[in-house]
Amino acid sequence: MERERVYKKMILYKIVTYMQKITFIALLTVSVINAQKTYEVFPDDLNVQPFTANFLEPKLGFLFNTNNKSLRLDVGNSLDVFRKHLNENEVIAFGADLFTYSRLRSEKDFKFPVETIDYLFGLNFTYKKTTDHLEYGARFRLSHISAHLVDGWYNKSNSEWIDNQVPFVFSKEFLELMPYIKYLGVRVYAGIAYNYHIEPKILGSGNYQIGFDYFYADFLENFFPFIGYDFRYTDITKYEPIHSFSVGIKTGKMNGKGFSIYLNYYSGKSIHGEFFNHNVSNSSIGFNLDL
Repeated sequence: MERERVYKKMILYKIVTYMQKITFIALLTVSVINAQKTYEVFPDDLNVQPFTANFLEPKLGFLFNTNNKSLRLDVGNSLDVFRKHLNENEVIAFGADLFTYSRLRSEKDFKFPVETIDYLFGLNFTYKKTTDHLEYGARFRLSHISAHLVDGWYNKSNSEWIDNQVPFVFSKEFLELMPYIKYLGVRVYAGIAYNYHIEPKILGSGNYQIGFDYFYADFLENFFPFIGYDFRYTDITKYEPIHSFSVGIKTGKMNGKGFSIYLNYYSGKSIHGEFFNHNVSNSSIGFNLDL
């Protein structure tokens, strides 16, 4: 019995020693792999940050119109699914977009009937290169947008749509390329979009865009004043200008998650597909959770 007990202890000792060696080799291998790792899956931030005053960006918040009782509700997100570090200064990424932007109407008793809602989903590809004082890159999108009237635009007492505006098919698929350059905190971008499929057919296929944004880093700890302007020259039934200007302050991470309060001025055709031919000019107060 004693010999058998000693034999079992020797076997157990050899097994433990063997497992320790395997564990050490495994940990060493993982450390080496991580040290040489040049890619990320589902990173916490975006390779290219949203363009501040551009209205087709991922948002989670409200814009309260100061001219009337309407407001805009944004629910959506963009994320990088896969990111590859070409070297310590160059990064490419592949990601996805999925968000909605809705128009609501404020009524008494804290009611907000939804008048119209637009959906955007698609894929994006980004490239970014940084140096000591300069950053430049581009974002490419392949996206779909569809728009719908909702029951908040329906007058139940009269059993008719408000202003005789009835639902119709609004749908488009488009390609968008947005290169940019950032110097001393000021980012300037210019883009072009092409609608390769669109309903109704009377709408045009082209969109040209230019803008800038700037976040002031040396204000207060974790507080960043910002400003942004976006100009579009878009083919609706003819080429028309659209202006969007934003100024505000963000708390949290300057180039990441946080909370923003801002003022926005918008002038041009409505961003909502069901009202694509409506002229809009308004000022709004915005609150946004930056993802």
